Amino acid sequence: MNTAVKCRVGTLCTFIMMHFCRYHISPANAWHDNTAMKALFFLRHYNDIDHITPVITAWVEAGHTCDVVLIGAGKFRHDFRVSYLASLEGVRVAHIRELLGGWLYGTWRLQMLLLTGNLRRSFIGPLVSRLAEIHSAERRKPLWQKVTRILLARSFKDGEQGVLAFDWIERNSVIATEWVETIVSMARDRGVGTVSLPHGDSPHANQLIRRGEWRLGPDMTFSTARIFDRVVVPNELCAQRFRPFLPENAIAVLGSPRFSKKWLDRLTELMPPSPLTPPEDRLRIVIFLRKANFTTFWEEVSEVIHLIAAFRDVEIIIIKPHTRSGWKQSLTRSKSLKKLANVKVADDSVHSTYLMNWADICIDLATSVVFEAIRCGKPVLAADYLHAGRSAAAVYMPETELRCRDDVYQKISDVLAKGRDGFYVEAHRQRFISEMLDVGGQDVLSRYVMLLEAIGQGQAESLLRKN
Repeated sequence: MNTAVKCRVGTLCTFIMMHFCRYHISPANAWHDNTAMKALFFLRHYNDIDHITPVITAWVEAGHTCDVVLIGAGKFRHDFRVSYLASLEGVRVAHIRELLGGWLYGTWRLQMLLLTGNLRRSFIGPLVSRLAEIHSAERRKPLWQKVTRILLARSFKDGEQGVLAFDWIERNSVIATEWVETIVSMARDRGVGTVSLPHGDSPHANQLIRRGEWRLGPDMTFSTARIFDRVVVPNELCAQRFRPFLPENAIAVLGSPRFSKKWLDRLTELMPPSPLTPPEDRLRIVIFLRKANFTTFWEEVSEVIHLIAAFRDVEIIIIKPHTRSGWKQSLTRSKSLKKLANVKVADDSVHSTYLMNWADICIDLATSVVFEAIRCGKPVLAADYLHAGRSAAAVYMPETELRCRDDVYQKISDVLAKGRDGFYVEAHRQRFISEMLDVGGQDVLSRYVMLLEAIGQGQAESLLRKN
């Protein structure tokens, strides 16, 4: 049993004892008043910190204030992006445990574990489901409401307009949607608008990409988005996920804050010094992996790594596991790869941007992280034949696609012989940037701020009309 599951089993046992001992407004029409507005942002994990930090930064630079509440692992309190947000005037950062206290936080977290998928998919899943039936939604409700009242009262005065923001909350999220529904509903009752912001992008151009997905059609995973006033997506590929469940005016397509040019320029100033030292006169390659639940052909991935490692002028290949489930990927435990002198596996301390800056080439198994490399003009090889999907990069830029092992060999040989110049068909790359990253123009972050303003103001006015 892995450490994470052991930990959850232990906390669940504690909970059992406790239980039985106790019984469409478009940006163009946004609000243009000069009055400062308050926002409450909830951040869960690496990805939404990565994608929402640019929005928070733009929000306070527009003269507004906000609270940032971390509701995931405590380690993110020391993330460099979170530290940066905490340094900004008008931003308060706290982990939810600091706000609730140990006992209330522990109870909230234990109740959360009853409803999230990780334990339900483990060997004690039937016990968890049964306990959730006994400790029913009606019995869970008072705790959700108590926690919510504390958080909302801290951020919003009575009658104060504002906006509450989560990332894309899905049915399989590690944060119980039941609690999110409670806080969204109670926020609306106070006149606070609600919005769901991107925690990523759509690196796939097709739908059936995970194990056990066998039927085309609306994916109920994304139906939870209905609880928010608006859902924001960077591009049309992402919008398609939500269209079956939301009216058209509830979806805003605004471009990518994480991969906007303005934020990438800022990010270079914020990053701590990189631990990576570029070797001289050698080709540097990084491979980005997907989460383990996406269907990936691991045997062939291993073959490709061995193929590339055999090139005399390839100094090192760094494999970057997914930030949230890298430990589940069999490749990172391969004994044969560990024997290769020019292959390493990056740990969590090596941020993707470090790897992007260090590498000459990025090999991609359909991850949005390589969008930064595409923006910067660095070669990306879309290894579509290594997984059960069709990547957006390959659709927009066919010159990036790897369709077989021969393609891998030829692309690496070409870069070694000719360098990186001329890798992209520039018209293809510009179309990708226009339709995937800068939808509506380059000033992406301003559009996000204008939309948040409109949501906060609109909800406050709606409450006044209702009363």
